[in-house]
Amino acid sequence: MQRVPITGANSGIGRAAAVRFAAAGHRVFAAMRDTGKAGKLLALASGAGVEVEPIELDVTDDDSVRSGMERAGRIDVLVNNAGIGWNATVEDIDVSAAKIVFETNFWGVIRCTQSALPQMRERGAGTVINVSSVAGRVALLAQPVYAASKWALECLSENLAQEVAPFGIRVIVIEPGVTRTAILPKNLDYPKPTAYEPAYQRLLQLYAKGIEANVAADVVAETILEALTDPEPRLRYTCAWGGAELPARRERMSDEEWVALGRAESHEAYYDEFQRLFGLDLRTSGENGVE
Repeated sequence: MQRVPITGANSGIGRAAAVRFAAAGHRVFAAMRDTGKAGKLLALASGAGVEVEPIELDVTDDDSVRSGMERAGRIDVLVNNAGIGWNATVEDIDVSAAKIVFETNFWGVIRCTQSALPQMRERGAGTVINVSSVAGRVALLAQPVYAASKWALECLSENLAQEVAPFGIRVIVIEPGVTRTAILPKNLDYPKPTAYEPAYQRLLQLYAKGIEANVAADVVAETILEALTDPEPRLRYTCAWGGAELPARRERMSDEEWVALGRAESHEAYYDEFQRLFGLDLRTSGENGVE
């Protein structure tokens, strides 16, 4: 049994991972800003016949991270999952709001990792799992700040993997594509009025197609657990809709092709070219919602 703090565990991928890790026999510390929101997590855990321990931990607050990690005690595996999304083209960016995204998605990971590493180094063992995104490999349209926070996390993870390798510590990066969680409806808004309406609509169409694919958070949670126990460990693991195709196809295309995609004069022309480049059809078959 390993002791596993999981940040952002009150919803979505973090909640699914907390239950999945507990079912695999680990002691899970379900970290969240407000433990009063742990009701659904506790109900799911009870239904699965397992126990998880909610702990208060705000990744944007030094003292909160310190006290939360102290409550967890020995940390064998740290899952940095807490994250927030935000849509805004570069011209539409509100810098103060953008800083909040980085405070959670990047600096929050650093705070939690710094808290866990000393004891891992002393034991000569441990695993840090960073939940990134396909947006950490591909600059998704109209999401420069969110994507930049995940690109920064990818760089951080690559550096960290080399830095801690001599101490017997492993780093894992999980790169989900679009996943059907309750966070998606919170990430469908964008600044208005705007000169970039087509860009936002194309981003939302990508979300809609991903929702239609109906990949649940449980799929990502299972990927995280499988990565931890992989007999042939890798740094990166992809999953969910678009998780494998988008970064692989982007690596094969030229920068000129990428830029030209933005010049598509109509949505249909954009969808056609997107399908040619990425092998993914963005057209949906009907209405979609998130539970």
